[in-house]
Formats: sequence, C-alpha cells, structure tokens
Amino acid sequence: MSVERTNLSAREREFLAAARRGDEAAFRDLVEPRRSELQAYCYRMLGSVHDAEDALQEALLRAWRGLSGFEGRSSLRSWLYRIATNVCLTAIEQRPQRVLPVDYGPADPHSPSVAPPAESAWVEPYPDEALALGEGPTVPEASYELRESVELAFVAALQHLPANQRAVLILREVLGFSAKEVADALDTTPVSVNSALQRARRTVDEKLPAQSQQATLRALGDEKLGEIVEKYMDALGRG
Repeated sequence: MSVERTNLSAREREFLAAARRGDEAAFRDLVEPRRSELQAYCYRMLGSVHDAEDALQEALLRAWRGLSGFEGRSSLRSWLYRIATNVCLTAIEQRPQRVLPVDYGPADPHSPSVAPPAESAWVEPYPDEALALGEGPTVPEASYELRESVELAFVAALQHLPANQRAVLILREVLGFSAKEVADALDTTPVSVNSALQRARRTVDEKLPAQSQQATLRALGDEKLGEIVEKYMDALGRG
C-alpha cells in the first residue's frame, strides 16, 4: 500500500486522481470540506475576514496548481494548511500590523486621543455564521474551544506575535497539529516549534482578559443573559 493511500479515503483518492487530470469540479469536492476551517485559520492569522478570504483563494489556487507535488507523505489537511500558512506569512510581511482601536487610546484619560496611522488596519470580528461547520476531528482535543479561538480579544492578542509564533500557536493549540507537523509546515524543527509555542503562550496570556467571552456567557447562564438583553433593548428603545 502506498503512503498516499494511507492518508486519503477511497473517495478522496478518486477526487485527487480526477483533479490531477484537470477536473476542477473534483478539486472543489476534494477541498470543500476543509474550506471553512481554512478560512477561520487565515482569519486568526490575519485578523481580517476580507484578507482571510483573499488568502484562502490564493491558497486554493496554489493547491490546484501544485497537485502534482502532493505525494501523500502528509495528510491532505496538513498539506493544505502548509500552503495556507505560507500564503498568510507572505501577506503579513507585506502589510502593516493589525490593531484594535484601544491600542491607540491615551495612557492618561485626560490626554487627547492619538489617531492611528492611516495605513493601519483594524482587527475585524469573525461572523458567527462562518462557524456553522466544524474544524475537523482533532479540534475537540485542542486547548482552545472553536468560538473562543475566533473571539476578537484572542485574535487581537495573536496580532502581537511574530508571524511564525502566531502560526505555531494556532496550529498547535487551536487546530491540534503535532509539533512535527507544524515543523514541516514551517520548514523548521520540532524543538524550535516547542520553543516558539512557549514564547507565544506567554505573550498571548499577557494580552488576553482574565475570562473569555464564551466563559463569561456560560457563567451568566441563559436566564441572566436574557435579563441583560432585555435591559439593553429597553435602554435602546428609550434612547
């Protein structure tokens, strides 16, 4: 049995063979189950829904053009993430750092606000509907829950990391890839990956609030949350 056969289902092998013959529909069938998770990954890396979609399209185009180079030594999922990672790293190199408006707030509340540079881009929230599809079988074993991993505070904290550390943290902690798989994706060693992960964890932990939005909602409970929403709607109605 070939290496490739051990990493692909029979249906995936059929799609891959057809795609290599130039069948674009077969390629779409091959990658569509992974589109949602890849887009969410690009969003975490880039902090922008629009940029994430652009990166995803570029990654899928590279995958289409490079199908002949996929030899099956890794899973198809790992191969696609490697391509998406390279696309995102290039995008990060070519643009300014993403920030939140709070990053430009004055240290002294009585001081005038400092306007952000014109070229700076805000971190954008991720739409809930984009989370309708899961992120693969390894995610429940990862350190961050799906919704927490796209919360604005978490994604904003990621933007403080060097690009490679950002990729390491997301691939290891959010998506559950092994240190070896991440090392292969970044052309480095598992030792370097683990070292980068420790530094990334420290930075992100310093930037994150004490409790995530999802944890706060769970702590409130449905009844208390309903009361808060009712009060908000009442206040909104009264101006």
